[in-house]
Amino acid sequence: MSRIDVSDPAHARNQRKLGGHPIGLYILFFTELWERFSYYGMRAILVLFLVDVISGGGMGWSNADALGLYGWYTMAVYVASIPGGILADRLLGQKKTVMLGGLLLCAGHLVLAIPSDIAFFCGLGLIVLGVGGLKPNISTMVGGLYKQGDASRDQGFTIFYIGINIGAFLAGLVVASVAQAYGWHAGFGLAGIGMLVGQAVYMMGQRYLKGVGDYEAPEQGEGGRGEKSLTKVEKDRIVVLLLSFLIIIVFWGAFEQAGGLMNLYAQYKTDRVLEMFNFTVPAGWFQSVNSFFIITLGTAIGAFWIRWRKKGREASSLFKMAWGTIIMGLGFLFMAYASVQAGSEPFGKAGMIWLVLAYLLHTIGELSASPVSLSFITKLAPAKYAAIMMGCYFAATGFGNKVAGTIGEASQPEPIKVELTADGREVLQAVGDSAVMNDESLVFQGVIYPENGDVTVLNWLDEEEKAGSKSLAGIFAVEKESKDRLTEIFKEGEVGPTNPYHFRITMEKDKDAKNKPDNVKGDGKTYEGDMSIEEVSNQQEMKTFLMITIFTAIFGILLLIFLKKLKALTHNAEEVEESAETA
Repeated sequence: MSRIDVSDPAHARNQRKLGGHPIGLYILFFTELWERFSYYGMRAILVLFLVDVISGGGMGWSNADALGLYGWYTMAVYVASIPGGILADRLLGQKKTVMLGGLLLCAGHLVLAIPSDIAFFCGLGLIVLGVGGLKPNISTMVGGLYKQGDASRDQGFTIFYIGINIGAFLAGLVVASVAQAYGWHAGFGLAGIGMLVGQAVYMMGQRYLKGVGDYEAPEQGEGGRGEKSLTKVEKDRIVVLLLSFLIIIVFWGAFEQAGGLMNLYAQYKTDRVLEMFNFTVPAGWFQSVNSFFIITLGTAIGAFWIRWRKKGREASSLFKMAWGTIIMGLGFLFMAYASVQAGSEPFGKAGMIWLVLAYLLHTIGELSASPVSLSFITKLAPAKYAAIMMGCYFAATGFGNKVAGTIGEASQPEPIKVELTADGREVLQAVGDSAVMNDESLVFQGVIYPENGDVTVLNWLDEEEKAGSKSLAGIFAVEKESKDRLTEIFKEGEVGPTNPYHFRITMEKDKDAKNKPDNVKGDGKTYEGDMSIEEVSNQQEMKTFLMITIFTAIFGILLLIFLKKLKALTHNAEEVEESAETA
């Protein structure tokens, strides 16, 4: 890692102050603000883009597949911080690595604006590499702006953290709005423009960052094999750190449902219509709620823990992380209730308030657990393994994101495959949907039940009479592989003519067939899609939300039970730190 002598006159001349802080802080502040704007803006619409129908500009993926990719992508973003840190430490230094990461991010976000499958995956890859280069190193540069022991360092990091959340807050509102009005790729393009602004700020502000984040070759013998082995105290502290990484995985595995499962819930299961204003709230706006609460509640939560400690109560990092995990998990109780409300009537939707309340508890949990986790690592990690442990922290965060994607993927029922069996004119006559005549996507919804041994009896749900008045028999059929699954659903729910289930089908024409020169427009051929059963979907999502609450509560309680033993393994590391601060 670069060792910067901030007392050097050449460095000091470039550290002009603004509001008591180096101007370089504000350069990094705006760089990170726009980087987070681009990242969270893209994250706000990623899963929604993947599941949207192809004719609507999306990828036409199933919910499960979209959440699976979300998990892999967000994991890769954080795990890439490890090679990004190594590149800075051993070859380029933080300043040049941040520059490289920013350029890769600009390229990645702008490539995503190109409506192409190849461009999409290339864009994701570039963003992973870019965040890996920028994320772990720009924070290090903030620390390098201050002399060792400078009391304003913590305040500087607070200002920097505000920039992160302003960027994240604006991203969900602005990018989601543009995507809804002008299309998904316009949203991706706007995120790219945001990153270009951040990169421009960073490049123009280089004169205020001289001597900060420059590469310095390691001194001869540094990192050699002659170092002393770990002491008993250091080994004990590493054990506690490894456990803290498990806490991080559990915490983010639940918390990061925000960009995946909860994002889909906002899109499809939440009533987002504001009738008074004749306005539909974009689903991506809910991705800004967390940042809004961080900005408005951050100071209050921090002050609460300070008062708590001054009263002589337990306030160790592990204690805060345990309670943060429990509080965050309790937020999913609101999501479970939302599932109950949505399932109270056919094709029902939950109120927006439940998402907002869930994010409120998630934010309180985050403010209690997340800020102390990084500090905890710096207090316990042996000096020679500090960089490795920080890399492990980012890796644990990445694995937590992967867990989040896996949980979201598991929450989605196995899709029931269906195919269109009628031609375009038959569909038009039966249900009056002219979309098929233009090879556009088809959406059916209605009631379903077994009758006379046939599990493919489907009736149209008349929206006014709420009764099956138009038969869809012969319009489409359940594929053979899915009939057994449908039979199981009927048996488990005791479904029949007097107790029907409700279905929703989205079908699209095969994209390759649609683009062939010999395609006959409106023939209704090569249409396939998925059927979702509303009752099954609601039940499975509710179970997922409840299981997250139960698991995080049990996990947090176990931490509290074994808190004394775990603190003993830290050998008073936090108490020593606090004594040094007050000395």
